[in-house]
This record gives sequence, structure tokens and C-alpha cells, in this order.
Amino acid sequence: MGYLEDECCLFEELTMKRIRCIDSHTAGEPTRVVLDGPWSEDESPWSVERAVHWLKNDGDGFRRSLMLEPRGGEHWVGALLLPPMGDANACGVVFFNNVGVLGMCGHGTMGLVRTLAHLGRIEPGEHRIETPAGVVVATWHADGRVSVENVRSHRIAKDVALRVKGIGEVRGDVAYGGNGFFLTEDHGLELGWANVEMLTRFSKALRCAVNEAGFAGVDHVELTGPALNAENNGRNFVLCPGGAFDRSPCGTGTSAKVACLIADGKLQPGEVWRQEGVIGTVFEAAGRLDGDGVVVTVTGQAWITGETTLVVEADDPLGKGIA
Repeated sequence: MGYLEDECCLFEELTMKRIRCIDSHTAGEPTRVVLDGPWSEDESPWSVERAVHWLKNDGDGFRRSLMLEPRGGEHWVGALLLPPMGDANACGVVFFNNVGVLGMCGHGTMGLVRTLAHLGRIEPGEHRIETPAGVVVATWHADGRVSVENVRSHRIAKDVALRVKGIGEVRGDVAYGGNGFFLTEDHGLELGWANVEMLTRFSKALRCAVNEAGFAGVDHVELTGPALNAENNGRNFVLCPGGAFDRSPCGTGTSAKVACLIADGKLQPGEVWRQEGVIGTVFEAAGRLDGDGVVVTVTGQAWITGETTLVVEADDPLGKGIA
């Protein structure tokens, strides 16, 4: 039964839409790859640009129904799986969350690649994937890991001083890793699961301050600090645009961090940086210089958690989610 087809319940005269999804998690952070939608039934392949426009306009209710409660949650990331627009590419994808469309998503790309392998659509090797931020190259390794050569990352501003309401001055860097970030070690907080409520409040205040300072493109905040495991190089807490924190070490956030480290001479091109997330899971990353930026490759692993058919009944007052 397709997305646009109606089905009559056996006992009730209710119409419903069925939406097939594959769910996964990457280092703890969930991804929902969406297989059914108008793009899957249109005779003309949808480009990434067309899918972005649809999601921001006519498809906003569709996004909300998948990402908001009762079918989703604030920490979920969705991914529209699109056909490739060129023979060299494996597919297109548009990532989105509880508040809108994302430019790029590192953990989501790993989840997408794991899903494509689960569906039997790819073999181990390199695969080009179109995203709103540009084409990324993902490698599906035979041992189950996924490496994502991200779009070019770079630091936008160094040592920015913010006046944060209720906190005082906080200094940090503004950087791009596929999404906009404010990164800081200037927080004095423990980066652990037990402290996520305070970390979230602090990060929300920082995001307001950095936006008010003129950096409107910053929608992520990354608090950084020393690793808890001696095998790793650093630890982070990442606040996502919708107000949830990233359970993984954040692929685009790790890219932004590596770009800043290389810019400061604290990490050499090609040198591996092992990044812990707030729950202790790890991504590995290394960058190469590319003009005035850094191309960072981030490696992690994703696992399938469900083959799901979501149902939206026509008379459900919460069919478009809880705002």
C-alpha cells in the first residue's frame, strides 16, 4: 500500500497513510530513513533542491508527523531517500529534524549507508551521496564501519567573546562543518550524561548570544573538553537546532572541531582525532587541507533498529505531531 493510497480500516471508516521507514542508530543517535513519499511515486526523479523546497513548504506537515511525538521525538533525525541525479552518485538525501531541514548530517549519513546496505542496494566501497550542503563520499567498510568524507569545513571566526545572559563572558570559535557551530571550552561544566540538563540550558543561552552577535547561521553549539578515556583525544556535548542534544559525537561537529584544531596547529593534516560524545561513544576523524578549508573524514558505525511502517489516520488530531 503506497504513501498516497488510502486504506479503509476493517472495523472503522477511517482513511490512513502508511509510510515505510528504516530506523537505525549511529553511536546512540537515531536516524529514520523515509522510503515512501511523493518523491517515491513521481515519474520524474526529485532533486535534492526540489525535496528541500517541498519539505519547507507543502511537506512541512509530513516532516512534523515523522519527527514530533507521538511518532518521533526531538532527538530524531529523518532522511528522505532520493534517487541519484547522476550515474556517479548512489542516491540523494535530505536530512531534517523536529524544527526543519538540515544542511548535512554526519551520523545520519552513516545511518543512511547502513540502511542502504541493509536493503541490499550497495556493496562495500565508496558511494557518492548528494546532500543540500554538497556531495559527500561515504565508504561502507566490510567490517560494518562507515567513513564519511564531509563537505569542506572551515573556521569562520576565532576567539569570539560573547556576553551571555545570566552567565557572563564566554569565548569560543565559530566554524562550519556542514552546519554552523559555536565551539567553546570556556564552560567549566562536566560533559557527562548526568549533567545534560545543565549543559542543555547553558548551550541554549550560548546559541541565543551568538545569534544576537551577528552569527545567524549558527544553529549548533558544541561544548568541548578532555576525554574521559585515555585512548581518545577529546569529548563534546552538542546542542542540535531543535533543542535536543546529540547522543553521538556529531559528525558535522567533529568536522568543525578538526578544522579549528588544524587551523591552530594543534592537529596535523592526516592525524587521527578520536572524539567522544556525551554518552562515551566515539568517532574517528582526520582532515586534509583544501584551499582555505579542511576536508574531514569521519568514521563511525550504525546499527539497524527497526523496519517500521508508520500510520497516520486522517482523523488523528495529532497526525502532524505535538508542537
